[in-house]
Amino acid sequence: MLSASANKLSKLKEQAEEYASLIMEELDPENFGYIELWQLETLLLQRDTYMNYSRPLSTASVGWSQNLSSVRPKSMFRRMCFKLRCLLLENWRRGWVLLLWIMAMATLFVWKFMQYKNRAAFQVMGYCLCTAKGSAETLKLNMALILLPVCRNTLTWLRSTKARSFVPFDDSINFHKTIACAIAIGVLVHGGSHLACDFIRLTNAPPEKFALIASDFSHGKRPTYLELLIGILGITGIAMVVFMAIAFILATSHFRRNILRFPAPFNRLTGFNAFWYSHHLLGLVYILLVIHGTFLYLSHQWYQRSTWMYIAVPLLLYMGERTVRACRAEHYSVKIFKVSVLPGDVFSMVMLKPQGFKYKSGQYIFLQCPSISPFEWHPFSITSAPGDEYLSVHIRTVGDWTRELKRVFTEVNDSPFVIGRARFGGPGYIDNNCQPKLLVDGPYGAPAQDYRNYDVLLLVGLGIGATPFISILRDLLNNSRPEDQMDLATEMSRSDDSWNSLASSNYTANSSLTIGGKKKSPPRTRNAYFYWVTRESGSFEWFKGVMDEVAEMDHKGQIELHNYLTSVYEEGDARSTLITMVQALNHAKHGVDILSGTRVRTHFARPNWKEVFRKIASKHPHATV
Repeated sequence: MLSASANKLSKLKEQAEEYASLIMEELDPENFGYIELWQLETLLLQRDTYMNYSRPLSTASVGWSQNLSSVRPKSMFRRMCFKLRCLLLENWRRGWVLLLWIMAMATLFVWKFMQYKNRAAFQVMGYCLCTAKGSAETLKLNMALILLPVCRNTLTWLRSTKARSFVPFDDSINFHKTIACAIAIGVLVHGGSHLACDFIRLTNAPPEKFALIASDFSHGKRPTYLELLIGILGITGIAMVVFMAIAFILATSHFRRNILRFPAPFNRLTGFNAFWYSHHLLGLVYILLVIHGTFLYLSHQWYQRSTWMYIAVPLLLYMGERTVRACRAEHYSVKIFKVSVLPGDVFSMVMLKPQGFKYKSGQYIFLQCPSISPFEWHPFSITSAPGDEYLSVHIRTVGDWTRELKRVFTEVNDSPFVIGRARFGGPGYIDNNCQPKLLVDGPYGAPAQDYRNYDVLLLVGLGIGATPFISILRDLLNNSRPEDQMDLATEMSRSDDSWNSLASSNYTANSSLTIGGKKKSPPRTRNAYFYWVTRESGSFEWFKGVMDEVAEMDHKGQIELHNYLTSVYEEGDARSTLITMVQALNHAKHGVDILSGTRVRTHFARPNWKEVFRKIASKHPHATV
């Protein structure tokens, strides 16, 4: 009990008597009713002999005993070349995109700068005007480009093309933020040049110099500084700066993630909702931008007023995306099979897959519950496999929306939903009249969906972040089952006791699918190593069914599972030695890990990542990991 308390394992404290009797059974086979200290010491020292039960699932196999020092170059020069090569391999796609973007901005700035340097207005306002116009041209480009990284449907489609090999779609949001920073700099340069320099030079210009550009102004009259500010250009420009400043500030991490704490009612300025709604002010910004670019003082020909040319296509694309998403969401109103409350403030939702809804493992969907908010959409990774006839997500309650979603689906009177550990069986009959409406938008592309492009997978999930990899594991297991398992899977599908049985039946029904009259090509992936790191032992309940299924059905040894519990002191520490010993004895007798409740051994503390990387590289020297 002391060991369980020191390692924050309340579940083990409840079973302390059972595990104590397990030790007595091991050390007192003659039933004397006592053991001596040397016997317990011997058992503790020989704990490694009891850990062999989990070698196939959670430790290194024979191939990992090779000399790991051969993986890295020995000389300093070769090490530097190796590091440089790795740096280039990791960043060359980001590099060429950023270089192209910077060159485009520089080219536009110089072109517009030189254009205005050769005009009469340069004699009046000098380099201030050239700088303002050059920065304005980069702003037009960036106001167009910033929409592209948030066109999720387009990016999802592009991920399935050859463009994924040279465009870093995984960095789309980072590129969006980088462009936003460039826009902020451009606004400061453009607005500062106008307000602090060329407006002043214009209003104080001698009459003979102003005469050079008098035809560009109304009635040939020189405007005052105030007239420039309250004119169409001044008002639209200032309004755009104010709206963009609000959206930019509320999008920063301190505001968006509720790091800053304000008293009521200013606390509404922080959090995701403030970020989401303030970003819609940018719709007004684009309207003002078109007006601002139409009523220019020094440009009179339609082709010189080029703002609309830059933003027309990206804006139409983005508006089309929002329209498609709205229409699709209404079409993808799903029926809920079951909602299960799990340990660690997590609940799972299993819903009927909408007709025509196709996705890949690793992708995610957006959910909206109109009874909570008709505007809010929240993303969640899909945990079911593509071959299943249902969709499932696991949701952690970390905000007001997720807490309300859990309440709506689990605390309704006469609710058909289940509270307890997830056991997904047949859908049964659910009265749609008493079921809250749930809308689905997606699926959308994510980095993990490209797992089929690799020979070996290293899947690392932290807590609830393991959700996309559960879908991948299920898909790999479905695709790797030998033919002689099909009849067994069919028999299993007749049982409605678990999620696993439902997946088995779905796989059986879909295992003979063809594309264009041809059988699907075999997947490239040969091995997968799944490392799941969590701080709460109750988390293992979330995906217990998948763990058991892998242990039972993965006869080829294709998948290795490694659970790590960080609340327990590392293996070898005196405070966790007794837990390790009981863990070994229990599995030797019952074949079940005492912490996860599965056949997969739970390791303590955090993984040694450098060692993990080296071992996998050593075991698969000629594979793409």
